[in-house]
Amino acid sequence: MKTAYLSLSFLLVMQLLLPANHAVAQEADAEAIVKKADEKFRGESSKGLMRMSIVRPKWERTIEMKSWSLGTEYFMLYITAPAKEQGQAFLKRENEMWQWLPSIERMVKLPPSMMMQSWMGSDFTNDDLMQESSIVRDYEKELLSTESLQGYECHKIKLTPKPEAVVVWDKILLWISKDDYYQLKAEYYDEFGDLVQTMTGSNIKTLYDRKLPATLTIEPADKSGHKTILEYVEMDFDIDIQPSFFSQQRMKRLH
Repeated sequence: MKTAYLSLSFLLVMQLLLPANHAVAQEADAEAIVKKADEKFRGESSKGLMRMSIVRPKWERTIEMKSWSLGTEYFMLYITAPAKEQGQAFLKRENEMWQWLPSIERMVKLPPSMMMQSWMGSDFTNDDLMQESSIVRDYEKELLSTESLQGYECHKIKLTPKPEAVVVWDKILLWISKDDYYQLKAEYYDEFGDLVQTMTGSNIKTLYDRKLPATLTIEPADKSGHKTILEYVEMDFDIDIQPSFFSQQRMKRLH
């Protein structure tokens, strides 16, 4: 009887632990999926040419730029066109962010309060372009389901902020393809649970040594006819670049 009692107790304990263990496994899987997709898109380091089209109901404008990155701590952006904005540069170096305005020869430090403001009148924020927030570092992940999107079977993953994270979004839903880890869609929600904007990845093509969505489109949920399209024209990954490249002096000499 004692043996039977112990066996029954063991089974009851296992039944209680199994759901928890399953949840931990799901969390680990979601974490690994998001990390792999982010690493594929970002690389250890990179440089590239990009084109941004800002579309509004009555007008459209295009900005062309160059970018350089090293990990998640260093990022630089240089505007090459149009002529009115040419020469402007943006720098992220660890926890500091700067903008160089050549027309007035002034260096401006961007405070954290400006991170969610529109970048150059687009639907991207300063945070989006400067890669300040990290979906890998700042959010808990939960694997929700599998869905088909653009002909790809995708993991649907929910991201919620970690308690210590300083972020704007209360929830992000991600769709990442199972086979190639393409980030094909992201929905961003505010603290009231309302959808604020949707980002879609499309135009899969080879960029240097990997296939990626070469076009990212952001559409605000509450502004009909508004969207911003970011196209990666050229990208080189895992380049030889040092932290010393990302300096205020360099910003003034870019071309």
